[in-house]
Amino acid sequence: MNIGEKVDTLQAEIDQKRQEIRSDHYSMSIGELISLYQQEEIEIHPEFQRFFRWSDYQKTKLIESILLGIPIPPIFVSQREDGIWDVVDGLQRLSTIYEFVGILKDENGKQVVPLVLQKTEYLPSLTSKIWEDKEHPDGSIKGLTPTQRLLIKRAKIDVNILLKESDTFAKYELFQRLNTGGSRANPQELRNCILVSLNPKLYRWIKQLSADENFQSCISLSDKTLEEQYDVEILCRFLVLRNIDENALSKIPDVDTFFTDKIQEIANNDNFDMEEEKAAFEKTFQLLGECMGNDSFRKYDVAKQKFSGGFMLAPFEAIALGIGYNYKQYNATCSDIKNKIIEIWSNPEFTSAFGRGKDAKARLPQLIPLGRKLFVS
Repeated sequence: MNIGEKVDTLQAEIDQKRQEIRSDHYSMSIGELISLYQQEEIEIHPEFQRFFRWSDYQKTKLIESILLGIPIPPIFVSQREDGIWDVVDGLQRLSTIYEFVGILKDENGKQVVPLVLQKTEYLPSLTSKIWEDKEHPDGSIKGLTPTQRLLIKRAKIDVNILLKESDTFAKYELFQRLNTGGSRANPQELRNCILVSLNPKLYRWIKQLSADENFQSCISLSDKTLEEQYDVEILCRFLVLRNIDENALSKIPDVDTFFTDKIQEIANNDNFDMEEEKAAFEKTFQLLGECMGNDSFRKYDVAKQKFSGGFMLAPFEAIALGIGYNYKQYNATCSDIKNKIIEIWSNPEFTSAFGRGKDAKARLPQLIPLGRKLFVS
């Protein structure tokens, strides 16, 4: 193939994908964006609030920027079939505005306590200011004046719209690319946001499963890792890997991308069997919770004959996924399970699969088949 043909192939790919993306953009006033929210014509997914948190000072700085006429970065939305706009990027900007105005609702539909502003370098008199003091309509106590409220409502924000005619990949790719990088979201927080956007029912189901008492006892995570949604990531790994074709494990190009793609597939799969997966999950962690508790996935020191440290992915991938794969016929006693887990730490197949220089891409093709083989009644 000559160079010209390669260029033609690239151009064909560019042309095809550009045809699959339909977009538009408007410059909208904040007043219009407030009306859209009040009329439920824009969805900001309050569930996302746990993934992207601004302090009250950061929120105040946004309001300060609007008052000072500093341009606000554009907002990206995706238009659903029913015409509703899903916010893809701009969650905190919009939710801050809605919280300050006093109309923001949480994921349970309850109104959030309105934002009280703080002192800033350029506008120190913002201290304790609220949107409107209804007992004192002139704003003489703590509320902004009518003039100041109009200043905010008339301020413009550019809105980029991914239209409903776009290919389904476009919304996912836009969301991923806008929310990757820096400290904005770790890979699992990003997957959670995609789940909420694609299949809120599945997301709520996963969150409910992740709260299982036995599961939480077995993984025994710190408050920090729980806040970062690591328990949900571990659960998602269980769902993705429990029945995966072993041949596919050696073809994973990038682990984070692989799990994100697989979670998206599950979210879009109308035939995903929640009851079957729940049964496998609950049986697996009932056994481990009763028999091992927080020793389930900790390192076992063969010399000292004791478990120590925190949760480790490698034993999880062999033990939990081995039991989960065989859960229907797995009826070992607690003594058998404990001995098997202790023995695995002396198994050269297991110990050679992880360690210095071994990442998940190299580890999974060894540990998943090993766990399926070892945890058979």
